[in-house]
Amino acid sequence: MPFRTIVGHRRLLSLLARAIARDSMPPAILMAGPAGVGKRLTAVAAAQAINCLQPQSSSEFERDACGECASCRRIARGVHPDVIIVEPGDTGSIKIEQLRDVIDRSQYRPFEGRRRIVIVDEADAATAEAQSALLKTLEEPPSASIFILVSSLPDALLPTVRSRCPRLRFGPLTPADVAQVLMRDHDYSEADARAAAADADGSIGRAVEAQSADLIEAREAAQRLLQETARSNDAARRISLARDLTAGKGTPAEERSQLAVCLRSLGSLLRDIGIIASRADRRSLANADLEAQLAKLSASFDSDRSLRAYEAVDRALGALERNASPKVVADWLLLRL
Repeated sequence: MPFRTIVGHRRLLSLLARAIARDSMPPAILMAGPAGVGKRLTAVAAAQAINCLQPQSSSEFERDACGECASCRRIARGVHPDVIIVEPGDTGSIKIEQLRDVIDRSQYRPFEGRRRIVIVDEADAATAEAQSALLKTLEEPPSASIFILVSSLPDALLPTVRSRCPRLRFGPLTPADVAQVLMRDHDYSEADARAAAADADGSIGRAVEAQSADLIEAREAAQRLLQETARSNDAARRISLARDLTAGKGTPAEERSQLAVCLRSLGSLLRDIGIIASRADRRSLANADLEAQLAKLSASFDSDRSLRAYEAVDRALGALERNASPKVVADWLLLRL
């Protein structure tokens, strides 16, 4: 997984490539950010770039892995002797015995690579004893080894561990980035990918776990809502639409969950309408496959109205998180679109 194949995070990837090219990588770094946005992939890409036998360079990345040499292939398969990945075991935690083993191995020169790379995935799952053992190594790091800690809950790490590791902060991916990965790596159709991306909150992991059929239905329902509210301001009609959103959805918890999915899709569509209405760069559209339909809606939802509607959706989602009644939330929202 060379840097150039990773979607998003271009500034962070460029910084990493530059540090590797100039041999200025710190002995330990912490890759922190939301789950499912590519932190572990980036850690593996860094290991490949460091130990690649045929490294490449470009205007974007000073050093990048070829992705094809024997070293890159073995790192990708997890069988390279100088790239060690530690992750939670069956108990869901990283035990001190796991880290003691890799700490001992990190003291020796690399077997065949330029550097030995130790990737601790879900580092926040390490027990306090395991983190304390790791801390001793981070305070006096071996010259030929680099430790990469990966965490979506960095505050769960000991403060002393965090203080020894410069932090690379990963943000959520854009819906367009998520959709691209789903189509490229997971064989999603464009409609499925766009629907899943709209509900993924910038996380590929969350998108993959979601039920695509429900998401497609939610996006279609959100599109119908916008079309209906664009045609008429009739309050009775809007209340009827609100009832359709929550009718027959099961328990209150299921109603709340389904409504939240629909509202996130609605927010994604409104964001795109705002982009079209303000004549911004349409390459950033999350629902590019619906561009023609959204362009028609932008005649009714100008940039001001789409912004107000987006803010109302955000408030409605907040109310659902506070266990407000789905029916009350739907009524309130439909009267404000």
